[in-house]
Amino acid sequence: MSVVKSSLSDADLKTVGDALKGALVDLVDLGLVAKQVHWNVVGPRFRSVHLQLDEVVDTARLHSDTVAERASAIGVAPDGRAATVAARSAIGAVPEGWIKDEDAVRTLVAALGAVIGRMRERVAATGEPDPVSQDVLIGLTADLEKHAWMFQAENA
Repeated sequence: MSVVKSSLSDADLKTVGDALKGALVDLVDLGLVAKQVHWNVVGPRFRSVHLQLDEVVDTARLHSDTVAERASAIGVAPDGRAATVAARSAIGAVPEGWIKDEDAVRTLVAALGAVIGRMRERVAATGEPDPVSQDVLIGLTADLEKHAWMFQAENA
């Protein structure tokens, strides 16, 4: 049941809805992964990596809210429940316990890479059916790519 009637056709709504729901899952998990690493990072670059991780968390949370609200606006119920995120995220498992700063950076580069790859697919898929949703996805992908660049520069 949808309480919001979309102006998109059923086929376009499915395409865009799947893209937005997938983006939400990846963003929620990215925020969780970044926070987990943030709590456990150790090493000589602790402070800079620790603070940089919080920036990723802030970005993921901001964009997850935007994505969820966009989904709602077109009549798609967002789903950020833990079980949904665990089942559908593109991000691999994070090691348990303390994480050396260089490993923390590698973990975030891999997580960001996985999410960015899927976001770019979503950008391509939503261009024709809904440029408004595509614009949301483009903006968040740009922010994620900036974080990926900065983390990669940490281990250059």
